[in-house]
Amino acid sequence: MNKFTKFLVTTAMISLPMLPVFADELKVGLITTLSGSGAALGIDVRDGFMLAIGQAKNSEISVVIEDDQRKPHIAIQAADKMIQSEKVDVLTGIIFSNLAMAVIPSVIGQGKLYLSPNAGPSALAGKGCHANYFNVSWQNDSLHEAAGSHANSVGYKNSFIIAPNYPAGIDALTGYKRTFEGEIADEITTKLGQADYAGEIAQIRASGADSVYFFLPGGMGISFIKQYADSGIDLPLIGPAFSFDQTILKAVGDAALGVKNTSQWNKDLDTPVNQAFVASFQEKYDRLPSLYASQGFDVANLLISANAKASIDDMASFQAAIKAADFKSVRGNFKFGNNNHPIQDFYIREVVKEGDIYTNKILNKIVTDHVDFYAAQCKM
Repeated sequence: MNKFTKFLVTTAMISLPMLPVFADELKVGLITTLSGSGAALGIDVRDGFMLAIGQAKNSEISVVIEDDQRKPHIAIQAADKMIQSEKVDVLTGIIFSNLAMAVIPSVIGQGKLYLSPNAGPSALAGKGCHANYFNVSWQNDSLHEAAGSHANSVGYKNSFIIAPNYPAGIDALTGYKRTFEGEIADEITTKLGQADYAGEIAQIRASGADSVYFFLPGGMGISFIKQYADSGIDLPLIGPAFSFDQTILKAVGDAALGVKNTSQWNKDLDTPVNQAFVASFQEKYDRLPSLYASQGFDVANLLISANAKASIDDMASFQAAIKAADFKSVRGNFKFGNNNHPIQDFYIREVVKEGDIYTNKILNKIVTDHVDFYAAQCKM
């Protein structure tokens, strides 16, 4: 399929109290995965983003949305088209880090802003940081570093670790190893999009590990968790939130119950902003929001806050307005570090069943005010 999916939404110009109203026209290009095996993730980012735009009462923001089909060349074509033909001011939306690495350098090279709602490759967090690039989710390693800290806290000594062979997968394994104090029984990188894990599960069985850490987002995680449960191996699983979002849990069911995972957000975070977000998302879309939806929602509200304070025609002022992060994040504590990546808290969640719905609940906070490893390498 070579045709792009495209929507155009313009919000009304109604000013919010307590904010200076610049509300210049701001055109946003949202490129995300809306078809194929990663579509659920992109749909959630899109829906969270558009929910916030629809709720806004102070901005004139138009949004052009296109499907990257999880293909780097399609994502690059979409970005160039948005910048050169659609004349967008800001881009966002990409889920997968290999697409981010293909698109973001080109976007910032053309003088546009990019706000990431998900992908946080290490190459763009340290020496590759840039004033036009903001990550509103996390640096890729961060949730995995939190998982390593959790493994230490429960006494695991010998972990088997597995992730796909692409930038986010490599960052995942690197992050876990950075904080985990035990031994690594074995380390495997799989093909991106792999569906059969019989060979890897056999290696886990023979490894002598006392725990398994895995990062397999989307359909990969569904396949792995089901096959792991069927294998009868009783080693505890640990993962990041990406492997236990609402779409995966719905598909996996009981096989995921009790598994611990790390996240900077959950639906039961007890803040008024988060509770309102969860309720309004359920009302509009008739499903629970996922981590991805929460991140899309935050990106939109960050843009809305910046557009109320500065004009995109004054890039330095607009960058400063983004950096100030003067918005209410669904995750609670949020600010940008020197490399334009979040400083934020991370939690341990457990997969549970509430009525007929599989979801996550927070057990405890594992890291407070986390600064990513690469921030010290950024010279901004």
